[in-house]
Amino acid sequence: MASGPLSGVKVLEFSQVIAGPFCGMHLADMGAEVTKFEPIAGEPWRLMVELVPKESRVFASLNRGKRGVAMDMAQPEAQAVIHSLVKDSDVVIINYRPGVAEQLGIDYPTLSAINPNIVYCENTAFGKKGPLAKRGGYDIVVQALTGLMAGEAKLDGDVPTYVYPAIGDYATGIQMSNAICAALYHREKTGKGQRIDCTLMGTAMAMQTSQFTWLEMFDDEVIPPMLESLKQARSEMKTFTQQVGVHKMFRPAAAGNIYYRVYQTKDGFIAVGALSMALRIKVMAATGIKDPRFQPDGTFVMAPEGWETRGPELVAEAEALFRTKTTDEWGQRFEQHGVPAGPVFFIEELFDHPQTIANGLQVHVEHPMLGGMKMVGPPFQMSETPLEAQSPSPMLGEHTDEVLAEAGLSSARIEQLRAAGIVL
Repeated sequence: MASGPLSGVKVLEFSQVIAGPFCGMHLADMGAEVTKFEPIAGEPWRLMVELVPKESRVFASLNRGKRGVAMDMAQPEAQAVIHSLVKDSDVVIINYRPGVAEQLGIDYPTLSAINPNIVYCENTAFGKKGPLAKRGGYDIVVQALTGLMAGEAKLDGDVPTYVYPAIGDYATGIQMSNAICAALYHREKTGKGQRIDCTLMGTAMAMQTSQFTWLEMFDDEVIPPMLESLKQARSEMKTFTQQVGVHKMFRPAAAGNIYYRVYQTKDGFIAVGALSMALRIKVMAATGIKDPRFQPDGTFVMAPEGWETRGPELVAEAEALFRTKTTDEWGQRFEQHGVPAGPVFFIEELFDHPQTIANGLQVHVEHPMLGGMKMVGPPFQMSETPLEAQSPSPMLGEHTDEVLAEAGLSSARIEQLRAAGIVL
């Protein structure tokens, strides 16, 4: 049995692509026994840029620690196997298009009737209710709908582009695992299972709390005319760049931001994050920059007279200053002054980085077909029940026989199902 805080918890995972698999991998890292069900051909992510037949980088990165079963779940015989396994399971994860769970006989009413104690977590793009309930949706669609894409305002010409990686998907995977752990705790206290509904839309909106907060005292005179102006701009077929300009008329960015930005250095880039007044003072001490918004009496004036011009000038002065030293030189200086700062890396530069290694954020697993793999380790640790990468991602149908035997099927019956094309 695997180690970890969820050791002994049995999870049946019916999911594909990112959010559901990421959730299942977190549960597996925490010691849960996660059994992933795929169609005979394999889930789409397994087939995305295959490195060897039926194996891809993206699938291997999201499905470690799981057992793998491949079957045609539309067949009654396969559904009977699943229903038998549900009797002795704790958690079910569903991450399909709306209506698919019902078609496959793995919807909550069906499975909870078999096992009332089951914790059933279903993720959809937009939720089970409302005018968009029946729509499928990937991360890019939800980013567009919820303003994540507009908030970034990255453009390809005049067209907004999606934020990479798929932050709505990944954050929802974390949200799902969080909700499942809470439901298991509730079951421990009450003995009752329950249904959990997660959505990409809900997660994407939850990550934008300050933007999605309407203060009536301040926003009643701002948001309605903003919405009307955006509607007018769209009716006039304004470019997205122009629409961003309309938005900024009502939500202008503060001029002269020198404390929370990325600077080019003599040999790269460095990010500086100083949000408090105390840290801003430390930035000035580390750089020698003089910010005229700090008054002689110690007060800070956010936008003194003429700041629309002076603010951009201060930014230009700071940018020129940062180009005079290397990233390491600035990094050491900021560390001495207690200013949060760090270099801009590509993720591959964190392989074997001492900070990565020291915090267990890189693990090594051996995959039967892909060979040795370095990959990100569990993102958090626990003192009494440490997390670990239990095993590599399963090969397609690798554990079909093992799992079907647990469902009570004989070897002869398993071979009959295989001959009929129901299992791999």
